[in-house]
Amino acid sequence: MEKQKVIHSTCLEPAVASAVAECEHDRTFILVDETTSRLCLPVVAGFDCLRDAEVITIGATDEHKTLDSLAHVWTSLQQGGATRHSLMVNLGGGMVTDLGGFAAATFKRGLNYINIPTTLLAMVDASVGGKTGINFGGLKNEVGVFSTARSVILDTTFLRTLDHENILSGYAEMLKHGLISPDRSMWAELLTFALDVPDYHQLSRMLEDSVKVKERIVEQDPTEQGLRKALNLGHTVGHAFESLALRRSLSTHTAHPSPLTSHPSPLLHGYAVAYGLICELYLSCVKTGFPTETMRQTVNFIHENYGRMDITCDDYPALLELMTHDKKNVAGEINFTLLGDIGDLRINQTATRREIEEALDFYREGC
Repeated sequence: MEKQKVIHSTCLEPAVASAVAECEHDRTFILVDETTSRLCLPVVAGFDCLRDAEVITIGATDEHKTLDSLAHVWTSLQQGGATRHSLMVNLGGGMVTDLGGFAAATFKRGLNYINIPTTLLAMVDASVGGKTGINFGGLKNEVGVFSTARSVILDTTFLRTLDHENILSGYAEMLKHGLISPDRSMWAELLTFALDVPDYHQLSRMLEDSVKVKERIVEQDPTEQGLRKALNLGHTVGHAFESLALRRSLSTHTAHPSPLTSHPSPLLHGYAVAYGLICELYLSCVKTGFPTETMRQTVNFIHENYGRMDITCDDYPALLELMTHDKKNVAGEINFTLLGDIGDLRINQTATRREIEEALDFYREGC
């Protein structure tokens, strides 16, 4: 898998023009969702390099990261005359870059594509590293391929359009990177950053450091045969929380949180990861000797900023069943990435059903 070019932009138009020029193309398509069509497309629509681009729009939020949306993109490419030499520009959050990358990787057996992430979550996680895909059968990212964007353009100008919940969603992935990085000062800075009144200059520098953590790991293990599993810290349980919340949303057809919850609805990916970190840091303390005080500092930060998703013991069987579908699992055992300390990675760890239930108990009861 080719290494992708990550561009930290301070002036968007020349960065986009340079990335587009590096991809020989006969036609250009821009993928947006209904939100980025309104808020972000006007920023780039006037660029000379995108003047003749055809815009494809899909529904916003993770509920639209589906086979139907993927088919809509394929149909739009086909009807727009796309060839193997066409170019896709994915302008949006992680849902857009995941689905758009998958569409580009599979149409005509592969088009070049560029990611311009517009959310903190997409900048720090989804758009970088070459994972693409869609949700399927009620499971997160169940179908997809590894396919790297030719370029990823990170411009924090877009972050000023984000609400607080979406800043928090991306920040959870940065917190994960701080935990898996050997540089303990990165974790410490993340716990003291003023999220309520963010300093965007400082956040931009922290974002760049965070992306470098992921880039170093992906470069060593692009297709997740070993080390890249470190990036799944918090995700085994987190994806189960996210899938359970999606099931609840689809069954109730409501976009409003339950009075018992204190998170956005539908549950944002980063919130699910934050909740997953609580459980998996608990397992790290119990199984691999992660320092209890470091765990408590991190968990307190998560509780203070992310609230919690309401679950009961009755939800445990569904959560455990969802964890059995995790792509890291081997021989039917639920696979975790745990830590011995900050930066001390312990991949391919397993836990018994009782240990996982105790971690869920810890999540419900607080620390």
